[in-house]
Amino acid sequence: MSRKNSVSAKPQGSPPALSEDESRKLTYARALLRPSTLAASTLDSLKLAGDKTDLVSLAAALREEASRVTAKNDLSRAEAMLAIQSHTLDALFCALTKRALLNMGEHLNATEAYMRMALRAQSQCRATLETLALLKNPPNPTFIRQANVAHGPQQVNNAAAPAHEPSRTRESEKRQTELLEHDHGERLDTRAASTAGGADPEMATLGTVDRTQDRRR
Repeated sequence: MSRKNSVSAKPQGSPPALSEDESRKLTYARALLRPSTLAASTLDSLKLAGDKTDLVSLAAALREEASRVTAKNDLSRAEAMLAIQSHTLDALFCALTKRALLNMGEHLNATEAYMRMALRAQSQCRATLETLALLKNPPNPTFIRQANVAHGPQQVNNAAAPAHEPSRTRESEKRQTELLEHDHGERLDTRAASTAGGADPEMATLGTVDRTQDRRR
């Protein structure tokens, strides 16, 4: 029995095969788009440690710091960073305030510029401390009373009405009873039917209605 070699069809919508050179370029592009690589490139341009560190080492160190938060939920470094930044911003506020005071009286434009930057540093310091406080003591979740909302503008709450408040149904029935009882200041006459009067002698009092008797065939 002969066997036919089945040719596997290429699935539709699959990306075209890349050459070795194109695959290498794509790997470099993906590595460049990583947040750790972008941040490492920024740090490398600052030359904080001179030429003692390279881009690859900076990216690896940044990935380690990020994994502490994402994988281990360790926010100790983030808390320390916010605390240190608040002190730095406070020192910047004091330095800019001193420069504003030195130019006061002679160079008003410089005084105003330094004071604006000082107040911005103060505002950023306050915002940093607020963020640190929220990180250390997150707010409690708010419990919202459940409600059943229809497709239209109607809304029905699950909570029952307080005992001391009358329901709307009782109020409606009470209003209808009051309307029936008060008709121009007179109550409804529920007594027996009166006899025919002289104004309309043809009208007589209705008697007992004769009912047909059921007959069995």
